[in-house]
Amino acid sequence: MQVSHTPAAVTAAFDDPNLVAQAGLVPVLRLAERCGLSRLVAERVKLGGAKNGAGAAADAKVSSIVAGMAAGADSIDDLHILRHGAMPALFRGARAPSTLGTFLRAFTHGHALQLHAVHRRFLGQLAAHTPLLPGSGEKAFIDVDSTHKRVYGRAKQGAEYGRFKGIRTLHPLLATVCTPGSRPVIAGVRMRRGKAADSRGAPKFVSEALATAVEAGCTGTRILRADSQFYNAGVIAACRRAGAHFSITTGMNPSVKRAVLGIPDQAWQQITYPTAVPDPGTGELISDAEVAEIPAYTAFASRKKSERVTARLIVRRVRDLAKPAVVGEQGELFPVWRYHPFFTDQPAETLQAEREHRHHAVIEQVIADSKASALAHLPSGHFHANAAWLTLWAMTYNLLRATGAQASAFHTRATTATIRTHLVHVPARIARSARRVTLHLPHNWPWQHAWTHLFDTTHGPAG
Repeated sequence: MQVSHTPAAVTAAFDDPNLVAQAGLVPVLRLAERCGLSRLVAERVKLGGAKNGAGAAADAKVSSIVAGMAAGADSIDDLHILRHGAMPALFRGARAPSTLGTFLRAFTHGHALQLHAVHRRFLGQLAAHTPLLPGSGEKAFIDVDSTHKRVYGRAKQGAEYGRFKGIRTLHPLLATVCTPGSRPVIAGVRMRRGKAADSRGAPKFVSEALATAVEAGCTGTRILRADSQFYNAGVIAACRRAGAHFSITTGMNPSVKRAVLGIPDQAWQQITYPTAVPDPGTGELISDAEVAEIPAYTAFASRKKSERVTARLIVRRVRDLAKPAVVGEQGELFPVWRYHPFFTDQPAETLQAEREHRHHAVIEQVIADSKASALAHLPSGHFHANAAWLTLWAMTYNLLRATGAQASAFHTRATTATIRTHLVHVPARIARSARRVTLHLPHNWPWQHAWTHLFDTTHGPAG
């Protein structure tokens, strides 16, 4: 592909007031309005006492930040993207980045909790208005994990040297919800200091995530999946209080190791994965393993009787490629194995429970998405401003997932980067006639049918 004109024959000028670069924000924000985003913020977020008018019109400011993030903004300055060309003719109430920065810096811990409440209820409304979580009435998976986000500057509140030597981080905690037929959406987020333990506040966070899943329509079987850092009595107790099942990696502590080494050879079953999965220890891709189950393993046996839990211990073993097998004169004497146990009370048979537990890694896709979009930076030096930014990203992520679900079957499972490219970053020229605005979009846009379906659905009669 080459430029069709010589350099001298091409000129450029930023002078057309009737153009917009992100016409896809029209149906996206219309969907947000239908699901009550502005109303929820106006009812729940109360910054009236903040200085410099930061608490005024919180609903317009939250909507501005969400719209900017939907368009790809990953810093406060990037929110200028809402103030170009004909955007004022399509949207009202867009705030300047300086105003939005002041708004975020006015947040306290209590205001962040108010924003979390908006996030939970907004997710419920999105699930009610769009096919966001198909099959949620039968089975849903709630995944919990944490991540470290590197930050720069010693003035960044809460940034500390944590897991990674010499690297200052903040330590967000995430919970996602998905079904066997859907991509994950975010049930909850929390911003924490860089040195916070992985499981700090996990029992309460798990309780809130499970309740949020119910608000989003997950009224059938709910299974909490988590890594070994969340293997504790408090998390399991939270699951049982909520009427949910758990599936949590245990690690090879001495008690688990004794139980695993006692499994007879004939108890191991062969399992083949449809797609190779990475070995947690070596990173090698594996497609074959062996699985066995201890049907009644008692966890936390050293704790008081009321905190002990008896459930299934399912173990996957794979050949340890980092250690060669012991070989004698007549060939291999015995192989060396790596063991990966998890503790669960879910009702599925052994091999299905193993496959479903390994799919917990789907939350890593959400974490990667965050760091490639609005969480590429945590833009403020104020801890609670960054906590609010994290929650606003979660709301935007869910809004884009609902947008894709409303547009087409393909976009239901597409990444948010793809949704932005296909449905949001669509240029348009506006024309006014008889008090109506017409969007003139590019001819032969490859995703025209999906965009048109999204537009017609969000602008048609409310369901």
